[in-house]
Amino acid sequence: MKAHGNTHRSLSLTSMFSRSFLWGLAFLACAYFLFYRRLWQDSTDLSQGPPYIQAAVAKCLSLQQEPGPPPDFWKRSRSDRYEPGTRPVLLKGGRIWTGRKNGTEVIFGDVLMEKGIIKSVGNLGWLDLTTFGSDLQVIDAKGAWITPGLVDVHSHIGDFSLPVLEGSNDGNSLHGIVQPWLRSLDGLNTHDETYPLSLAGGVTASLVLPGSADAIGGQAFVIKLRETSEKSPSSMLVEPPYQINDTFPDPNLPFRWRHMKHACGENPSRTYQGTRMDTSWAFREAYAKARKIKQEQDKFCSSVLNSNWQLNDPHFPEELQWEALVDVLRGRVKVNTHCYEAVDLDDFVRLTNEFEFPVAAFHHASEAYLVPDVIKRAYGNTPYIALFATFARYKREAYRSSEFAPKVLAQNGITVLMKSDHPAALDSRHLIYEAQQAFFYGLPHNLAIASVTSNAAEALGLGHRLGYVREGWDADIVVWDSHPLALGATPTQVFVDGLPQLRAAIKVEKPANFQRLPKVPRFDKEAAEAVKYEGLPPLEPAKKLLGTVVFTNVKSVYRPGAYGVQGQTITEGNAELGVVVVQNGTIACSSLQDTCLTGSLLTDPDVTMVDLGGGSISPGFVSYGSPLGLEDITSEPSTNDGFVPDGLVQSVPQILGGDFLLVHAADGLQFGTRNALLAYRSGITSAITAPSHKAFVGGLGVSFSLGALNKLEKNAMIQEITGLHVSIGHFSRPSVSSQVAALRRLLLGPAIGAMGSYFEKVKHGSIPLIVEAHNSDIIATLLILKSEFEMRMRRSLRLTITGASEAHFLAKELADAGVGIILTPARPLPSTWEKRRILPGPPITRETTLSVLLKHGVTVGIGSERAYAARELPFDIAWAAIESGGQISKEEAFGIGSVNIERLLGVERDSAGMDLVATRGGDLLDFGAEVVAIISPEQELVGLLRDD
Repeated sequence: MKAHGNTHRSLSLTSMFSRSFLWGLAFLACAYFLFYRRLWQDSTDLSQGPPYIQAAVAKCLSLQQEPGPPPDFWKRSRSDRYEPGTRPVLLKGGRIWTGRKNGTEVIFGDVLMEKGIIKSVGNLGWLDLTTFGSDLQVIDAKGAWITPGLVDVHSHIGDFSLPVLEGSNDGNSLHGIVQPWLRSLDGLNTHDETYPLSLAGGVTASLVLPGSADAIGGQAFVIKLRETSEKSPSSMLVEPPYQINDTFPDPNLPFRWRHMKHACGENPSRTYQGTRMDTSWAFREAYAKARKIKQEQDKFCSSVLNSNWQLNDPHFPEELQWEALVDVLRGRVKVNTHCYEAVDLDDFVRLTNEFEFPVAAFHHASEAYLVPDVIKRAYGNTPYIALFATFARYKREAYRSSEFAPKVLAQNGITVLMKSDHPAALDSRHLIYEAQQAFFYGLPHNLAIASVTSNAAEALGLGHRLGYVREGWDADIVVWDSHPLALGATPTQVFVDGLPQLRAAIKVEKPANFQRLPKVPRFDKEAAEAVKYEGLPPLEPAKKLLGTVVFTNVKSVYRPGAYGVQGQTITEGNAELGVVVVQNGTIACSSLQDTCLTGSLLTDPDVTMVDLGGGSISPGFVSYGSPLGLEDITSEPSTNDGFVPDGLVQSVPQILGGDFLLVHAADGLQFGTRNALLAYRSGITSAITAPSHKAFVGGLGVSFSLGALNKLEKNAMIQEITGLHVSIGHFSRPSVSSQVAALRRLLLGPAIGAMGSYFEKVKHGSIPLIVEAHNSDIIATLLILKSEFEMRMRRSLRLTITGASEAHFLAKELADAGVGIILTPARPLPSTWEKRRILPGPPITRETTLSVLLKHGVTVGIGSERAYAARELPFDIAWAAIESGGQISKEEAFGIGSVNIERLLGVERDSAGMDLVATRGGDLLDFGAEVVAIISPEQELVGLLRDD
């Protein structure tokens, strides 16, 4: 990264040269077009031809236009999206990531925005501010990082609008496997509640795609997320194609890029009960139809432009349903293709070469890193690859996904984009988090930021106005509270078309080192193994060490205890780092070297020394909330335990116990799943899992070790029965009041069957009752029911509530009732009506649900909804602590992810038996730390995760 203070003059000269070159090329193309037209007109007397000839000639000549901005685009004085009354803004003294020089250029300077565009970038001390009068808003950035607005290249925001309601799903049509005539714009809901949330994450523009149920799902549109004065979907569009207002627009207008969604693999096959062969034929049949129309058009134009006006049909051959697909063949559409596996990528690459059309990007593309040469064989330019950072194994196609794919693809010269697939997969508010994780796992920092800014804009054909902080580009700017790649980086202001989007933005103070590029581990070996083993490298510990292991260069130790986690700082500042001696899986000494390394330890050849390089030892985290251990591939029935029958909506067979069936999660456990082992390698050493259920009563939870490879290993099963799990909400079942009535009967009525016998244990306090509930009214009802139970039974009820999106409304009442909370997920999204009243946290609100609960003394844990995300628990907890602005101590943070979870979910064991995690380069909550070993007191050994 190169930081310097360019003057306005030198920056302008550079910009002038670049733009002059682009203008020159555009001028030559335009001159050629006009010359060709004039030459044709000079040699042909149009007045001698039939009446249609002028329109036909114009139409035929327009087919030769290349998509892109007009030559004078950067001379514009205002944006086409300018809102009258927008005040000019001068951002002073920021660290500006411009997007230039492959994302490596950073300058310290100012940004002037006026009338929706960036007017100047650099050292603007020469600027005469009086020319703006009192209208100019001057903002001192105080050295903050400034980037272009983030660009999400794969979103369904507005089409799959939130919260989910019966009429809110407009993302897919099921009326045909090929439908290029459909348009995502026609389903764009301006009332989606996530627009302001995504803006608060720095996302200013999104490509809204149709869903992936169809092979060709329809046309996509780029929108900006800010609310417009017109408040219509059309007013949100960026450079919309002229076809949205005119079936056959004026051919003299400059051509604009169009976008289209394609999908191959499982989704269309599943939707139309076909196979990949059926989908491939659907593609070929559609493109053959489009090619035939194109050939007819070319033949018509050849006749017209050669003065052959004696045509059987004087009309330009065009079919409205197929005109967009014909434009694909003319290279005037950005094709974005949902393709995962090598077979799908190879199929589609062959299709592009058969029909000669380019692909803008392959999306999801989980196996692209395994077949880079296939990607490069696509017709035209090499497609971009749009990926998730770690979201994987949710279906077979994503089983070989790798967190190292961005790194590997970049090494092969293929441009990587990070995206959200909001809301189907991820929350687009956290798009920058995808770039952060890609960086953590090896994507160079400049390419990580570019993956959601400049490169993303280029992939959309909008790099001339989005994705850069440059003079003449749109005034879409994000001011960050820390380096954009620092975990938890949050905007302090977001400008879209020069308009500020955050009112009274909340800023959390962060340490000075958050302003620097974070240090991250090196994963060269792991990335190479991901390719070597075709996405399935071995994940088991490299070595299991018995006897004595000495960890050197240790900075701190955190140990679980009866009252939480206690921390020990061995050294301060630059003092001598300490050592930790582990004997048979138990810490025997943790202090300075002179204290711990005594006697024969220094010379004993059987002692293993492990250098932690300023690292730490801390409790292993505990995962909860996902079906971790009950599934290997989420949507593959043969690889998971399945769902518990719901006695409220169906009759349960008597052989299963009838309506009082109670399922034990322990019976369906799978050990050694990739999600479990990846979580283990990330410092999550155990999990508490409830049966997978959409049922009212889910069953009995289980606590197990994520490092175990089978149920019979020592300490594989930590506790076979933990708590009894129930869920209450607006699901596909009888009313909430009916569900509460059923729970009241089970708590206060007679014991019937297996369910009744375990509710008796709940009544006597032997196991806790775990209730998933999000809505504050339901939570309040549960507190009332708890009080009713305790008054009638004269004993306390151990109650934990999970999910708890709206728990902040009842923080005091929860604390008074002694009810614990496990927030799942860590960062809320108003995905359903009962989750809509979230507390989003900075920069929108100062408090989060977590911080409010902690202030009132509620015992809190953090959970994960999906099995793949269990490995991200250290990031989730660290992020929550960062958002608190220092209100959460390291000890509290470690407790939130470990002892609190076990206490709330009914694990009864001595905390001294919990696994510990040794990390290099920081503690488990540091973004750049690397897990190197697991210390297991129960197994009496140390598991080394890496052999290097």
